Amino acid sequence: METMKPATGFPLDLQWFAQEKTEPPTPRRRMEARQKGQVAKSAELPAAFVLAFSLLVLLMFGGWLKEGLFSLFEAFFTDYMRRDVTADAVLAMFADLAWRWALILAPVMAGSFAVALAANYVQVGFLFTGHPLMPKLNKLNPVEGFKRMFSLRSVVDFLKSLFKLLIVGWIAYVTLMAERDFLLNLHALPIEGVFGYAASVTMNLVLKIGAALIVLAILDYFYQRYEYLKGLRMSKQDIKDEYKKLEGDPLIKSRIRDKQRRLAMRRMMQEVPKADVVITNPTHYAVALRYVAEEMDAPQVIAKGADLIALRIREIAREHGIVIMENKPLARALYDKVDIGGFVPAELFQAVAEVLAYVYRLKKKA
Repeated sequence: METMKPATGFPLDLQWFAQEKTEPPTPRRRMEARQKGQVAKSAELPAAFVLAFSLLVLLMFGGWLKEGLFSLFEAFFTDYMRRDVTADAVLAMFADLAWRWALILAPVMAGSFAVALAANYVQVGFLFTGHPLMPKLNKLNPVEGFKRMFSLRSVVDFLKSLFKLLIVGWIAYVTLMAERDFLLNLHALPIEGVFGYAASVTMNLVLKIGAALIVLAILDYFYQRYEYLKGLRMSKQDIKDEYKKLEGDPLIKSRIRDKQRRLAMRRMMQEVPKADVVITNPTHYAVALRYVAEEMDAPQVIAKGADLIALRIREIAREHGIVIMENKPLARALYDKVDIGGFVPAELFQAVAEVLAYVYRLKKKA
């Protein structure tokens, strides 16, 4: 753990700063939170849009709704009130009333439901998870419940509700005060005029309140998004741990690569005794070639290396009596152009053929 001692003489633990959650969440962190049902979502937004949709329906189909309601009240006072009060008659009356109410309200309710779904979809997209429904024992802890009741989030939610109530109350007060003189003279109007005026004032009031609630809902969405991202913030150590989890520990990966290199080197050195010739630079590069006319179309590079590896290839070649030939241009060209296990390219055939011919002549003399 890193510590430093400032001029004041107090030790300063730098590890503490690495644990501060100051970094924005990574895509993986956000994906994991989404899978758990943790998303940026405002409950106010669907309610505001449902209210706006209801107002739109009233503006477009208000006449049809009014006729349906008048028809319902007319049937109630002219038909239902004259029926005999029996069990069957009451059940039939309630069934008929329920059906009439359903015909009037069903389109509005279905549309409101669709708008609420659309408002939620716009916020979070398609998301289905059962994680929030899983039982959590900490929710049964009264101490934790008390903390949640008086947490900062609860206080903010209370202040938002209070502010919304004040806004709605202020709009209602201003609107009704503007209609004060007319309201005092309602007794002089016929019943249809009273209903028409009440509907007009109500529509005006609801339009203003709806507009205010939509603005507040949009602001609340941005606030919820800010709180959501704030809650997902990560420390620098969290990001390092996530990277290790995804990509693997760099130290372990380095050890694995080192082990793989050693194994590959060992296998390559085991192939050197099978070579026909080792072409050198003479000290910097060494390339071991093998050629079996019955099996290969071209000579094969079975080992190559530079500096210390080249030295080891030469040592093994001497131990097994393999011809070592110095040819600087050819050694460098083979080292650069041909991988281990690869075959000599056409442009180097002539030079390699001359080397192999020389080696075969030496072996015949021997």
